[in-house]
Amino acid sequence: MDDSLIQRAYTKFDAANGQDPNQINVSGEIRPKELVFAERLTEEVRALNPDASLPLLLAARCQHICRWEIPRTSEPMGRVGYLKWRAELKKYHAAKAGEILHEVRTPEEIIERVQSLNLKKNMKSDPDCQTLEDALCLVFLKYQFDALIESTGEPKMLRIVKKTWAKMSPNGHKFAAQIDYSEQAAAVLKMALD
Repeated sequence: MDDSLIQRAYTKFDAANGQDPNQINVSGEIRPKELVFAERLTEEVRALNPDASLPLLLAARCQHICRWEIPRTSEPMGRVGYLKWRAELKKYHAAKAGEILHEVRTPEEIIERVQSLNLKKNMKSDPDCQTLEDALCLVFLKYQFDALIESTGEPKMLRIVKKTWAKMSPNGHKFAAQIDYSEQAAAVLKMALD
């Protein structure tokens, strides 16, 4: 594994995500939202697969790179607009990741693999892609679930949980079962999965 390449890429990815104007409070410290997300996603990927490949580790760090540059309001509200926005984001993240990886002299085959993971191609047949999806779901369940419960009606929330759970592998489910959920989150999870 090329630790020097990982360090160079992470430095550039983190500098880009460090520009996020959206800030969140993490243990009393105000930090850029997408930088925190990238760190958490990387942590989850490493936990799920301690022997993660170089492209997977790179993809984890840039999965939502500069996400704030294409706001949700760029597409109409509703499911069709949401799906179009998500598709645009995937392409944007893959392109932005490719630019940065070229800057740090990453071999072309690694860049292509990272971009394939950013685009979530072959999710169910590609173990690295599934690990990345599991990690995304775990970050949601650990850090975003409670806030979404507060802002979303119960029927929609149950659908979201069911879809999230269906995206995950048995290994992802195992890690999700170990999360220390709030009482409210545990109740929603139980309702959705029973």
